Amino acid sequence: MRRSLLLLASCLFGAAACAPDSTPVRSIAPGEPSLIVNGAFDLTNTYANVGALIVKRKRDGQLFPECSGTLIAPTVFLTAGHCTSYVQSLPGADFAIGVSFANPIPWGDLTNGQSGFVLATSIATHPDYNQRQSDGADLGVVILPTQAGIPVAHLPTLNLLDELQAAHKIQSMPFTAVGYGIFARVVGGGTPFFLDYNPEPRQYAISSFNSLGPGYIRLSQNPAKGDGGTCYGDSGGPNFISVNGTLVIAATTVTGDANCRATNVDYRLDTPTARSFLGHYVSLP
Repeated sequence: MRRSLLLLASCLFGAAACAPDSTPVRSIAPGEPSLIVNGAFDLTNTYANVGALIVKRKRDGQLFPECSGTLIAPTVFLTAGHCTSYVQSLPGADFAIGVSFANPIPWGDLTNGQSGFVLATSIATHPDYNQRQSDGADLGVVILPTQAGIPVAHLPTLNLLDELQAAHKIQSMPFTAVGYGIFARVVGGGTPFFLDYNPEPRQYAISSFNSLGPGYIRLSQNPAKGDGGTCYGDSGGPNFISVNGTLVIAATTVTGDANCRATNVDYRLDTPTARSFLGHYVSLP
């Protein structure tokens, strides 16, 4: 199950419940556990370069959250390929695409200009994006006007994760997932994909290593083991590791188990496939 929200899929078929102002909302208590699984709110803006990919409906200005992502250059917002592929399929006459780095994002009042919504100038999906289990090229970028004052995130060197595994280091490294997603699926009825906080904060959680494949890394988010992780709406968001004291995006969130309780599956950024795409937009380490 992809960890994007894809809220507009039902809106395009006339479901009135898609308007965020129909969502049950409540206020945030300081220090309250976050919607990202078994995590915490980013109250100090430690991850200020993590934003939300948003779709704007032109006829009324209403905005809909879709995915998460990270600023990797002053004008380049990195997210998942299944997120950019989806928003690229929307009719441009009806919808506009943008990003917000606001923390929190006021979902309940998104048309008043306070959401931090920045209109994209262009969008690109990895040309090899597919559904392969080995290497799905699940990457996309949103090009923005210069985001002054927001620090850009660092990308990994070629084959970094393979090197860490060979050195027996990756097995004990903590991975920090960041995003704007929901806590878990609503099982047994109701609407599973709406955010139920207003305003919506950026969140983070710590996961531990599970396994490494050619294109993906799998991380444990089993709360019984003390791990946290991602859920719907966190697709495209970063999974950071610390390398010599510097936070590096090891991989971007793409999928996981349907109940958001076991595994966070992330697309690696250190592979030749990923770097061949990213090198068109940023300088690679």
